[in-house]
Amino acid sequence: MHEFIELLGLPERELVPGFNARLIHTGKVTIAHVQARKGSVLPAHKHFHEQVTNVINGELEMTVGGETKICTPGMSVTIPSNVLHSARAVTDCYLIDVFYPEREDYK
Repeated sequence: MHEFIELLGLPERELVPGFNARLIHTGKVTIAHVQARKGSVLPAHKHFHEQVTNVINGELEMTVGGETKICTPGMSVTIPSNVLHSARAVTDCYLIDVFYPEREDYK
């Protein structure tokens, strides 16, 4: 079944301080539209979900599997299952994260 979604109509959820998301769940994937505030840190963690982080606006410093890079608009980062990763918002950022399978813990 298809759905047209107005993002601003979705509730905003704080993932960690400074990282707020509006979440879409399809039954197969979770899509997180994330606003990250400059200076906010997503601590190192890992999960069984595969993840793709897409930088839409801003600069995001990401560390994935021990490699650190400043990610800018137009960049995507693939994060395999159970790989340690973290992030720091160098500037205010708008990100779109896609998780497979769906994030039950984000519902």
